[in-house]
Amino acid sequence: MTPILQKSLPQIVWTDPKLSRLPGVLPLAGDGWISVDDAFAAQMAERDRLIAAMPEVVHAMQEQARPAAEELYARVLGKLAVTEGYRVGAGSVVRPDGVEVALDPDVPLLTLGRLVQEDLCLMQHRGDEYVLGGAILCFPASWSLDEKLGRALVGIHARVAHYTDDLARRVQRMFEVIRVEQPLYRMNALVYTDAALHQPRREGDPRLDRTEGKYLRSERQCFLRLPQSDAVVFAIHTYTVLVADLPPDARAAMAAARL
Repeated sequence: MTPILQKSLPQIVWTDPKLSRLPGVLPLAGDGWISVDDAFAAQMAERDRLIAAMPEVVHAMQEQARPAAEELYARVLGKLAVTEGYRVGAGSVVRPDGVEVALDPDVPLLTLGRLVQEDLCLMQHRGDEYVLGGAILCFPASWSLDEKLGRALVGIHARVAHYTDDLARRVQRMFEVIRVEQPLYRMNALVYTDAALHQPRREGDPRLDRTEGKYLRSERQCFLRLPQSDAVVFAIHTYTVLVADLPPDARAAMAAARL
């Protein structure tokens, strides 16, 4: 399969101290938590394929998350109605790549998965914690949706080596203070041997895909609070580029950043 690649990254996270220092969260300027880039057509075709072939793998939702999913559905459609390249009608949406997608509010997250490049996860405040209540996750980077559904933040990151108790407290605090009017974002970066966008991994399984590091995969992760349900949307836009195409100074800094 031909790799699906962007020509460049929007930001070089490992050369920016504000982004590279964990958790590296910054205010998002404007309302740009959904975006269209040069890999749109190819990524959307892959999303269409995955949703058609394995909907039970890329989508899951607890019933408690339905109100939040319906609110997100309406929010995204409203945003796409004023986004260049989209044509939003009563029963369908024409994407910037010309593909028409039928609207189905009964499966809000699955429908949204065919409209935007972002994977969309819903984090709900239950008791003292934020829990993953539902998601459309076509492009997982070494995690599996079925293992994380219903888990709180600490459980979701249980196998992440750098997710210390102190970092867990800071991330929990970040979720608590997200304001409706001010989305946040962060970016990560990892080298991969395989450019495939759908790369799930079970807990405890070793990483086997980083021996050569031919590709650089970076996620722009946005955090948006929904005003009615109070859920936090975790929106993930995936970028994959050839390491060889990165600027020379960015390549030189990769070793120090231990990518």
